[in-house]
Amino acid sequence: MAARWLMGATLGMALAGCDPLPRPDYVDVKQPASYRTEPDGTRVDNADYKMDNQGYRINRDGERLGMIDVPAKTEGESSNAVAGYYISTTGAVAPGRVASTSDVTAMPNPSNLPLPSQMPQQVPITPSPGNVPPPPGYR
Repeated sequence: MAARWLMGATLGMALAGCDPLPRPDYVDVKQPASYRTEPDGTRVDNADYKMDNQGYRINRDGERLGMIDVPAKTEGESSNAVAGYYISTTGAVAPGRVASTSDVTAMPNPSNLPLPSQMPQQVPITPSPGNVPPPPGYR
C-alpha cells in the first residue's frame, strides 16, 4: 500500500514538473517588417517598390500602382453574384444574372473537338524499354 502511494506521489511530482505545452515559435521568433524606411524617410517594401503614407505601392510619379476604379470598370454590366436569390433586407429578388465561364471562353464540346484522324501521330519512344538490355549487374 505504501509502495503504491509512494509511486503515485513520485509520478505526480514528475508530471507537475513538466511543461505540458510547447512554446509556439511566434512567441520567440519576430517576423521582420514588410517594409524598410530609407534615411530620407521613404518607405520601401520587400520588392523594392516605394510606398505612400497609406502603404500603397507608388510609381516614380507618385501615382498608386494597381488601383482599379471598380464602378467605372463594371459600368453597364448586369452580372450579379446573388442574382435570382431573395434578399430579405430589400424584400425582393436580386436583379441581373450570374456570370459564367461561358462569358469568358468557349468551353470544349463534341462539335469543336478534333477527330482522332486529325490528331498528330505519336512518335514511338526510342529506344523502347522492351529492346534495351538491362544495365550490368542488374537482375
